[in-house]
Amino acid sequence: MPEVIFAGPDGRLEGRYHPQPERDAPIALILHPHPQFGGTMNNRVVYNLHYAFHGLGFAVLRFNFRGVGRSQGEYDQGIGELSDAASALDWLQAQNQNARHCWVAGFSFGAWIGMQLLMRRPDISGFISLAPPANLYDFSFLAPCPASGLIINGTADRVAPPKDTEALVAKLHEQKGITITHEQIEGAGHFFEDPHMDPTMGLVTSYVKRRLTETTR
Repeated sequence: MPEVIFAGPDGRLEGRYHPQPERDAPIALILHPHPQFGGTMNNRVVYNLHYAFHGLGFAVLRFNFRGVGRSQGEYDQGIGELSDAASALDWLQAQNQNARHCWVAGFSFGAWIGMQLLMRRPDISGFISLAPPANLYDFSFLAPCPASGLIINGTADRVAPPKDTEALVAKLHEQKGITITHEQIEGAGHFFEDPHMDPTMGLVTSYVKRRLTETTR
């Protein structure tokens, strides 16, 4: 496993990085769920996202937020974690200076951080948000949302109820110039437990493939 350690805003951050042989390969940053509820970069959803993007030809980085695993620092209510994500993207871009596209993908808390990073970094061209906790965090900063992306949730999610995700998607659909694709996995809970993981990753893969095809026409 290609372990990497890079500088974050509050000390060293631990990650896993899979490059591609092509110098202009697209890049993807994967963000994990809440650090205080067992979230790490080895979460099953995050792990599967990582390899889904790598299988599509992306150079991919996932990492532990501050205070998780070997990453230094302490949990910072999402403020420091957003800075961690920005530092991780800086590192990923420094390794891939000719990248054609830049994507961010996050699960749960990581989806909230990823959407905030999207607002800060106009170089991000697409996003994947799995089970965004719209009931727990304010997503009103997405005004307007600067890039098109895919939001997926499970219909049996009790952590981030579907009605809140649907309300978030409805709000984003009102914005012009972007397209928000929304998919719901019937019967899936917050963690997309089997047998729901494979269909979820299938949706991610087909969506990203389609977007990449559209940009190369």
